[in-house]
Amino acid sequence: MGDDLWIEKKIVILGAGVSGHTAALYAKRFLRDKADITVVSPEKDYNWIPSNIWVGVNQMREEDVLFPLLPVYTKKEITFIRGRGIELFPEGTKESEKSFVVYESTNEKTKGEKHNLDYDYLINATGPKLNFEATKGLGPDYHIYSVCTAHHATQAGAKLNACIEEMKKGKHLTLVVGMGHGTCTCEGAAFEYVFNVDTELRRHKVRDKARLIFLSNEAALGDFGVDGIQLEMAGYITPSNILAESLFTEQKIVWILGAHVKNITETQIEYESLDATTSILDYDFAMLLPPFKGHLLKTSNKDGIDISDKIFNTNNFMKVDADYTPKTYQEWKSSDWPKYYQNPTYKNLFAVGIAFAPPHQISQPRKNSNGTVITPSPPRTGMPSAIMGRIVARNIADQILGNNNPPHSASMAELGAACIASIGAGFTKGSAVSITMDPIVPNFEKYPETGRDIKSIFGEVGRAGHWIKRLLHTLFIYKAKAKLLWWIIPE
Repeated sequence: MGDDLWIEKKIVILGAGVSGHTAALYAKRFLRDKADITVVSPEKDYNWIPSNIWVGVNQMREEDVLFPLLPVYTKKEITFIRGRGIELFPEGTKESEKSFVVYESTNEKTKGEKHNLDYDYLINATGPKLNFEATKGLGPDYHIYSVCTAHHATQAGAKLNACIEEMKKGKHLTLVVGMGHGTCTCEGAAFEYVFNVDTELRRHKVRDKARLIFLSNEAALGDFGVDGIQLEMAGYITPSNILAESLFTEQKIVWILGAHVKNITETQIEYESLDATTSILDYDFAMLLPPFKGHLLKTSNKDGIDISDKIFNTNNFMKVDADYTPKTYQEWKSSDWPKYYQNPTYKNLFAVGIAFAPPHQISQPRKNSNGTVITPSPPRTGMPSAIMGRIVARNIADQILGNNNPPHSASMAELGAACIASIGAGFTKGSAVSITMDPIVPNFEKYPETGRDIKSIFGEVGRAGHWIKRLLHTLFIYKAKAKLLWWIIPE
């Protein structure tokens, strides 16, 4: 296979978040000049999203969690296009069999222009669509704050500061943190944020003026969208809800669980519970995360017939090598989950991170007698997303280079993960809840009692985890900037 053939292979990556950016850097490292690599992203900056939590409590600034993508891609000889993928033609058209994607420019000078981009391999890493519209009144456009973007987090931090100033004058306020819909994911981020808010209130000596409430769609604290975990602590097997409840009780944080937020006004949150009752919660400040949808790419075959429903599920996430057969909770298996993130219809299509369609939830599905679904959606951000990006890049590179290696896999039923919910951002002060689990998706065939390897599960509260989280902020941004020996830093 000659270089002139290799160079014709084009890899297009839609999205430059954790999974897409990781895939781009590794694809370039694996292939060097053996392929053209293009990243299409609507944003000009990379955002290390886990640290938005600290921006949302004024312990970091936007510039601490953002950096421009163009210099990194220019240095690595990766083409960068400011745009948003909107249509997909995996079979090409009647005029040409070449696969291509249509993107709409988000560049200030060419905004709205549409262009075609050919590809030999396409990685969908478009991440989540923040579905604020799912709940009436949810989101920064109304009265509810978010930490999903750096800008959202800055707005939340400013409002929190204003509330603290009011409390310093003697006013008592109610602050609510949690999930803005019954199908939300990222409960861990809300968990981390509520403890950071608690810490800020204590730092400003106004904690006694605040009623702090955690509002979640989880059926139990510490579910985190993974059905909870069993921790070995001091020689005892302890469910994660026991650890979480002790932390909330110690900090005097009120929790409301099994909640589906259905309507929000300037001063009130209306939510429906698993017992089908409806309640009203008065508030002065609220940070509620939205549910996620995928970014739909209208997909057509060569005859121009819309086949989007064959490539994407009803929430606009791309189907990959998973078992999407409808099953009951008791029938779920670890083997349902994808290994290679490859579309079964078009083998040169891949989806990683939030963009891939999970086969089912991980937490036990629940709905109330009104038929309202109140169950966390599967988390697939951070560490697992980065690993998916690297594995897909490796497998594509092997195909292009003609390597006959068995494909590398990254099933969430095989991957372990670490979660560190840090409180405070400095090196001298702070604490953290550190939890590891293996695997992320329970595997009851292999571990009949707990679904996970109890020897690999760890839970601890202390400053060591906080130091690690603060160090990881620096290391992961260093890695994302593709600086010297960036690849030795694990995902």
